[in-house]
Amino acid sequence: MMLTDPHDGLLAIDTHVDIPWPHGPSPFENGARCVDLPKLRAGRVAAVCFAAYVPQGPRDAAGHEEAAARASAMLDAIAAMAPADGSGGVMATTAAAVEAAFAARKTAIIPAIENGYALGTDLSRLDGFAQRGIRYITLTHNGHNAIADAAIPRQDLNDAQAEHGGLSAFGREVIARMNQLGILVDVSHAAKSTMMQAAECSATPVLATHSCMRALCDHPRNLDDEQLDMLKATGGLAQVTIVSGFLRLKARAADLTVADIADHVDYAVNRMGIDHVGIGTDFDGGGGVHGFMNAAQAPHLTAELAKRGYDRESLQKIWGGNFLRLLRQAEAVRAEARVRA
Repeated sequence: MMLTDPHDGLLAIDTHVDIPWPHGPSPFENGARCVDLPKLRAGRVAAVCFAAYVPQGPRDAAGHEEAAARASAMLDAIAAMAPADGSGGVMATTAAAVEAAFAARKTAIIPAIENGYALGTDLSRLDGFAQRGIRYITLTHNGHNAIADAAIPRQDLNDAQAEHGGLSAFGREVIARMNQLGILVDVSHAAKSTMMQAAECSATPVLATHSCMRALCDHPRNLDDEQLDMLKATGGLAQVTIVSGFLRLKARAADLTVADIADHVDYAVNRMGIDHVGIGTDFDGGGGVHGFMNAAQAPHLTAELAKRGYDRESLQKIWGGNFLRLLRQAEAVRAEARVRA
């Protein structure tokens, strides 16, 4: 029997949302963006990973400095969503803090960086970003960087099809330091070689914060069965995104519904098990389908999943429990690293 309101009371976490940059609607007002505080509250989405997105650019000193400066400025904007006067969300940089914000009925703001290009070739930048509270870094975006190969090379940046054969030597150092700092490794946008190597070498399970299943949509950004098997074997996560082109090739948002998202969830659950699947919409970065075009409509997806037989425990795992488990594992690895130091 279907729950009357299967979304009610869930600690729902969206693991990937972009912010308008350099200027955009206020995050506190119900406006044009897909995600703002009023929509999150209306959709009962308890926590959001807001990403400081840095597009890939030239890999020279000037390009790396500009990327780092942009990431820092965007992290300032994300922090401003949790003002000291309590009028907005709450900055939550641990699993316990996310749960405390939920208990207090406050929106949890979780900062992240999309594209390790923000580090340039300077490992010490990781420590500075860690002090800003980031919980994951997406290793690449479109285009290779100093860390790793991307799923989609950038011809305009003279990328070869593959440059490092996956992770570079620097990239392995980056992952080791991310582990020590408790920063999760996001393999969305990464080449398959990068993703497989990252899963093998990371002391904390890796995750794809916003990716779909390649068996259902043959796009180079999506995860194939071998990658899903690696995530299962290493305790990682695939957070299903709702970008139309990753759900179904050549589809428009208006052609798709929450059923298309649920198809990818079903496939991932059947391949990996319920402990390895979640949701990362990529709202305000291209995500959205008919019936789930903004955060206020999140319960529509929950209703579709419940209709397909997902029980309360499974819905909670998909909508945040699995991600919180990874956060705790990252925190445990960080604690162990501090003890050894």
